Amino acid sequence: MLPEIEIKAKKISPLLGEKIKLPFYATQGSAAMDLCACLETPVQIKSGKRAKIPTGLAFQLPERVVGLIFSRSGHGWKHGVTLANSVGVLDSDYIGEIQILLQNNGEEEFTVKPGERIAQIAFVPVFVAQLNYVQELENTARGEGGFGSTGS
Repeated sequence: MLPEIEIKAKKISPLLGEKIKLPFYATQGSAAMDLCACLETPVQIKSGKRAKIPTGLAFQLPERVVGLIFSRSGHGWKHGVTLANSVGVLDSDYIGEIQILLQNNGEEEFTVKPGERIAQIAFVPVFVAQLNYVQELENTARGEGGFGSTGS
């Protein structure tokens, strides 16, 4: 059984739970919960443009937990629609509505329908780094090789 964490969730929109599904894990092995568009009417995103789509939800995370918001792979593959900010970061001290920044990189207009799954959120522990500045770093097999140095 996987470890669990309690996340406080606030329904901001009356559509949630009525017309719009609450966040859910699509399968037993899902690492992230699906987030749905909390809309009353569809939103069109023209090619090359972006839109802010509300989820109707706010979360309060425990300290040292971050919510990482990712694109849905099907949107990226089928329509060229991704998150405008690559990965959304929900900090533990933010308690406002979660809004998803969708970017249409496809060639055709994309329509976000009310209740459509638009992103996914994973809850991850956070470590606070204490940087130790040194004169030299220990050598590794890879060394300073980057950007394709391990193969394509």
